[in-house]
Amino acid sequence: MPVARPETSDARVIAHVDMDCFYVQVEQRKQPELRGLPTAVVQYNEWQGGGLIAVSYEARKCGVKRVFDGVFRSMRGDEAKAACPEIQLVQVPVARGKADLNLYRSAGSEVVSILAQSGKCERASIDEVYLDLTDAAESMLADAPPESLELMDEEVLKSHILGIRRKDGDDFEESVRDWICRKDADRRDKLLSCGIIIVAELRKQVLKETEFTCSAGIAHNKMLAKLASGMNKPAQQTVVPYAAVQELLSSLPIKKMKQLGGKLGTSLQTDLGVDTVGDLLQFSETKLQEHYGINTGTWLWNIARGISGEEVQGRLLPKSHGSGKTFPGPRALKSLSNVQHWLNQLSEELSERLSSDLEQNKRIASTLTLHASAFKSRDSDSHKKFPSKSCPLRYGVTKIQEDAFNLFQAALREYMGPFGSKPQGNKQETWRITGLSVSASKIVDIPSGTSSIMRYFQSQSTSRPADGCVQDHVVTPSASEGCSEQRSTETQAVIPEEDTGVTYTLPNFETPDKDIDLVSEKDVVSCPSSEAADVPAQLESNRSTQTKRTGRKINNPKEKNRGMPSIVDIFKNYNATPPSKQETQEDSTVSSSTSKRANFSNSSHSSEVKQESEERRQTDWGYKIGEIDQSVFDELPVEIQRELRSFLHPNKRLNTNSKSKGDGSTSSIARYFPPLNR
Repeated sequence: MPVARPETSDARVIAHVDMDCFYVQVEQRKQPELRGLPTAVVQYNEWQGGGLIAVSYEARKCGVKRVFDGVFRSMRGDEAKAACPEIQLVQVPVARGKADLNLYRSAGSEVVSILAQSGKCERASIDEVYLDLTDAAESMLADAPPESLELMDEEVLKSHILGIRRKDGDDFEESVRDWICRKDADRRDKLLSCGIIIVAELRKQVLKETEFTCSAGIAHNKMLAKLASGMNKPAQQTVVPYAAVQELLSSLPIKKMKQLGGKLGTSLQTDLGVDTVGDLLQFSETKLQEHYGINTGTWLWNIARGISGEEVQGRLLPKSHGSGKTFPGPRALKSLSNVQHWLNQLSEELSERLSSDLEQNKRIASTLTLHASAFKSRDSDSHKKFPSKSCPLRYGVTKIQEDAFNLFQAALREYMGPFGSKPQGNKQETWRITGLSVSASKIVDIPSGTSSIMRYFQSQSTSRPADGCVQDHVVTPSASEGCSEQRSTETQAVIPEEDTGVTYTLPNFETPDKDIDLVSEKDVVSCPSSEAADVPAQLESNRSTQTKRTGRKINNPKEKNRGMPSIVDIFKNYNATPPSKQETQEDSTVSSSTSKRANFSNSSHSSEVKQESEERRQTDWGYKIGEIDQSVFDELPVEIQRELRSFLHPNKRLNTNSKSKGDGSTSSIARYFPPLNR
């Protein structure tokens, strides 16, 4: 958890903008006649009127709540009608048998595009955004400080500033104006005053351009801004000066604080008797570290004082994509065929969103994860959760569907234990699935410089993970982690450090609707299914064979860290098929004759070797040399053009003794592809 001391965080201006009952506002914009009426958006399931997703403030005044009768059950439409007979129930859009939220995502993007114009912007969810307005506030403070303003917008004067002391009869707006325009205020409060003016203007702009109202919290860090944004709703803003932090936190229930609503918050209540965030102040940092470890203990000590070093990330797009559905009560899934049906639906939606992200934002994901919730008919181990599973993501609807189902089967085998669903005693233990979701993560930008040449060198074969080859929710390394020095790797896959003979498949980014395979042999972690039992040995054989064929390993540490030019990645598919026994013998013969050629000439045998090499080249590369558009070579450096043409047309090979540069150095590609030991 991020930790910061006051001097590093209290001079920033952070805002948290939260849309007011956003789903309802989106539906009211579609149907203006609903404005001002008590309205609720309900699930597509019509049982008892459907579960409530969002409730307008007019309906809330009538006693309609989104969560009813405890936190585990949503209020139904029929119950809302009983509490508020005039309520308007609007059904959420439906696609593939589940709620379709694309309408709301698009509306949220409209808001983000407006807010992002004033500073660093982080989209936290469909309907909430963080803004770092420090630079804008400092600029305003330098050019037009608040105390110099003669007129102030009405929206600014409606701001709720915590800690203001008013006497009886004081005018609210005048109190706000006096606080904002104080000449003797310290720099922190002056920056907050500028933030108040900036956020008020942004909220007015959002309302004008989108017809949506929003509330905001303004403070010195994300944690305090988030707490403040929900204090005065709808369509208002709340400010937390540094002097008012303790007043805010002293009575705040511990469960209301972000990341303390679960087990950690419960432990604080039961073990230390902490009911409010202010109660944490009685414990020293050392004491908290003894109970919860060094990092968590320090984090708790900090939040009790309103300190948070978490920065606004500057992210306008989501970190991941996901699609899920719940199956409560009698609708729980009981068979593999039903699970597969719904996984197909969820995977189809996920694939659609990934393709859209790829086309619009030039981003690609690398990890597929399956989550599920379940219970057993005779659950003696009630605390055991259905395990999450992950594997490398392969683009394409069919591939995502296949991999998601394989992940589920692997997780189910682990969940059911060694006995599976076999009869135990007189009864057969069965399982029920009450929730399913698939998600794509580790999303990164496609590197710049991806060019059309990839179309011509794309592998003809498609590698796929064997059935059940999964990870226990282990995220594969992203391009930035595995290849931090090499941004031109078109696949965004991790290049192995030792063995350059691993097979990779290049994605065709120019046709996002096609299947894109990002799976390498190193990504396969474990293969529980019988069909995949021999995969590890097979991969090891492939690696050793391909290393032998390429005749080269990277042993220089500097070269490993530096990475290789992108053209080298194209050649990684060379010799993708393990050699047969006959080929091995031929290689041995060629190698022998080559060594003898240093002492005597054998022109007849040399001719046969050239013919064999040409035939093998045609087979190993998986494409016909004559069909390559020669114009694509214009995209390469001149030295590599010459060498590549000589490689593809050995009969026209250039004189290997010629120098490409005046200093006697050879072209860069030659360093990575020395003569083969044929």
